[in-house]
Amino acid sequence: MGIVQTPNGFSLDTGGKRIVVDPVTRIEGHMRCEVNVDSDNIIRNAVSTGTMWRGLEVILKGRDPRDAWAFVERICGVCTGCHALTSVRAVEDALQIRIPKNAHLIREIMAKTLQVHDHIVHFYHLHALDWVNPVNALKADPQATSALQQAVSPRHAKSSPGYFRDVQTRLKKFVESGQLGIFKNGYWDNPAYKLSPEADLMAVTHYLEALDLQKDIVKIHTILGGKNPHPNYMVGGVPCAINMDGTGSSGAPLNMERLNFIRARIQEATAFVENVYLPDVLAIASFYKDWLYGGGLSATNVMDYGDYEKVPYDHSTCQLPGGVILNGNWNEVHPIDPRDPAQVQEFVAHSWYHYEDESKGLHPWDGVTEAKFELGANTKGTRTDIKELDEAAKYSWIKAPRWRGHAVEVGPLPRYILAYAQGVGYVKDQITESLGAFNTLAGTSFTPQQALPTTIGRTLARALECQYCCTMMMDDWNALIANIKAGDTATANVEKWDPKTWPKEAKGVGTVAAPRGGLGHWIKIKDGKIDNYQCVVPTTWNGSPRDPKGNIGAFEASLLNTPMARPDEPVEILRTLHSFDPCLACSTHVMAPDGAELARVTVR
Repeated sequence: MGIVQTPNGFSLDTGGKRIVVDPVTRIEGHMRCEVNVDSDNIIRNAVSTGTMWRGLEVILKGRDPRDAWAFVERICGVCTGCHALTSVRAVEDALQIRIPKNAHLIREIMAKTLQVHDHIVHFYHLHALDWVNPVNALKADPQATSALQQAVSPRHAKSSPGYFRDVQTRLKKFVESGQLGIFKNGYWDNPAYKLSPEADLMAVTHYLEALDLQKDIVKIHTILGGKNPHPNYMVGGVPCAINMDGTGSSGAPLNMERLNFIRARIQEATAFVENVYLPDVLAIASFYKDWLYGGGLSATNVMDYGDYEKVPYDHSTCQLPGGVILNGNWNEVHPIDPRDPAQVQEFVAHSWYHYEDESKGLHPWDGVTEAKFELGANTKGTRTDIKELDEAAKYSWIKAPRWRGHAVEVGPLPRYILAYAQGVGYVKDQITESLGAFNTLAGTSFTPQQALPTTIGRTLARALECQYCCTMMMDDWNALIANIKAGDTATANVEKWDPKTWPKEAKGVGTVAAPRGGLGHWIKIKDGKIDNYQCVVPTTWNGSPRDPKGNIGAFEASLLNTPMARPDEPVEILRTLHSFDPCLACSTHVMAPDGAELARVTVR
């Protein structure tokens, strides 16, 4: 194909050597990535493919809208709760239901609990191994590791030489057993790994600490939502009764003992984020100061709907405000309206779906989910053994959402760029402080506009958002206590629970700042049943294939111009893709009409 210039400003060269990564691991779902590298081992073309499907939009048709949250929550087992929250917001928008203040605050605590849990798990258990070499940690001096810990974060209590020596001994037994488990198949001798042995040991130690923390923070969901994953929600509020006279901790309504337990978990998470997570990100980033790649669309086009309203139903009070920035102009933020058919549209010209006119996009209220699996004429291999996809044809189960025709990136980094551009004081202070610490550690002088729109910046923004969510969650807890003390114990509005009170037809939209980016659900209700339901999720935006005009999505754009040390060991590809925390289970749409098995995969 030669060199192709995309309308959104990227040059694609399909010459050189083709590298295929399939599956991309340490993500939710199944993903394939193909890149072309030139003679200098620099990525010049990228093809991102969603290789799995789901069918919940189809399953929901004809069902009770009050049950939709329980179905869509099962889209993903990692981002537990955000689809349910988005769903009940969409139904409440359609039926014009407003929830009590307590319900708003409880939902906010649950949403931010998910955000904190998800970001910690993402960095330590899905992304850190792209930067951290656990085998190299065996060479570390525990005394020097302790000194490094004290320098990086002196407030973290677990920092003695003996503590790190014990972890190193455990790791040594693990490695010598020949059963590396989760550390197996890493490219541990690849020169792309740059951490010192002591930094590697510190990070591996915190990897283990994060395993303990993540199981405790989600106990907030078990109290407020009954369980985790997939806590309970309800249209009109939350299924969580408040009874301050209640006693005991098992099966009791929300009382002071349970509320104090929640506060303790928030405080523990805050301490871990501030004393371990954020310092680790900055320390690790300082070893990769020359690795400012992976920006792509984050350097130009970013979007979010906005979330975390201080005043319920007043979107101007969002603590992370929404909007769109185009062409890297941080001085102009375009307003966003998910209800506007001209703003949000999904295209399928390069997706395995069928529209009557595939040159045009469809707003989700009018969305169609009709499968059309076909391989392009230039595909190499067979239907069951694809060697190389034909990106000029259909090549993904992910649709291509666009904002007014523009490919945009969503996620914690776009939210932080938008918040910084709109003068959110807390966010500006975070960025100033953390970037100052990074520049001091790395001996650099990067500005926010230089450092943030990169793979490292994307990872840092996620840690900063985690810290902000801890702060906001404590504010929500205090507000909930104050509201209850004022005599308000209502947690649900059931005035419109009976379908007889509903209009014959209604439509609504719900949005949430999901861990991976702006999430939207659109619903149409007719005669009390779901007439159409569409989810446009963060990874649909970020992992989208080309649109009819040839614009590429965020995954593909972010990989371009990245140098690789060893193309056959694609550490660099994984670093950038993992920085988005891809969730392919969320992003794809289709099912067989008769429920038949479409394919079977054997993993060896």
